[in-house]
Amino acid sequence: MQKTALLTTALLFSGLLFSGVTPAAGNGIDLKANETPINVAANPAAVAQIPAGYHFTVPGKFTVAIAGLNSPPLTLLADDNKTMLGSEVDIARLVADSLGLQLNIVRTSWEDWPLGVASGKYDAAISNITVTKDRKAKFDFATYRKDSLGFYVKADGPISRIEKAEDIAGLRIVVGSGTNQESILLSWDQANRKKGLKPFIPVYSTDDAAQTLALQSGRADAYFGPNVIGAWKAALNGKTRLVGTVDGGWPNAAHIAVTLKKGSGLVQPVNTALNGVIKGGAYDQVLNRWGEGIERLDRSEINPPGLGD
Repeated sequence: MQKTALLTTALLFSGLLFSGVTPAAGNGIDLKANETPINVAANPAAVAQIPAGYHFTVPGKFTVAIAGLNSPPLTLLADDNKTMLGSEVDIARLVADSLGLQLNIVRTSWEDWPLGVASGKYDAAISNITVTKDRKAKFDFATYRKDSLGFYVKADGPISRIEKAEDIAGLRIVVGSGTNQESILLSWDQANRKKGLKPFIPVYSTDDAAQTLALQSGRADAYFGPNVIGAWKAALNGKTRLVGTVDGGWPNAAHIAVTLKKGSGLVQPVNTALNGVIKGGAYDQVLNRWGEGIERLDRSEINPPGLGD
């Protein structure tokens, strides 16, 4: 089956996993159609807020670090195996357009974006980055999507529910190092140890194939990560199933945000840009065509409370 057909089939079913989200055009995701960019006009208010004399990494361009992993619907490669697609790319384009700049995407790793943004190597990072108390000490944030995390297990496995700290005791869980989901698991594990419960065992991996193999081979009991990614995989091959969701800022809600160098002066124009496309409708076009409507925000905020606050 061709890639486009596979993705369309996946999203036909993912509406069930996304609690009623209606897939784009009512027929799932058409990858070919989604290769067509969604563009907007420059937002004069956002452009006016760019600090005078601000030096962008590449003059005239908005250089954005996006993790180059194949993690649909957030990021994936087109059939040419070069062009990056996905909701993160589309959001980056809306911001760049609104600022009157050309989008310059740099494929990177999750581990690279913090130093890259802090050093000015990138103007921003848009890689499913959650606002956290610790990160706000080093970066500025303009939110654009809710953060929902999901626990996924082998479809024919015995685990029926993972929703609270006690549920992870003794389990081997695939998780990304340095992520907010890791922070949640470590916090839960600390509470469990105080109760005399078995520790959980983290299985660290950022490689999609390795994560899938660990779960299917029995080397891991569960995967914990962005729910939209987990739901996509589950719908695509039927080998995994959802057994619990957690807010990204547990025990409170947290949001995904465009991440910028602290004090650079860009967070206000980016926030204005995001609120402009939310009001204008292009934001909803992006989320809906990637099946992410359930994570919609009514407005973008600057440095709101996050994980750890």
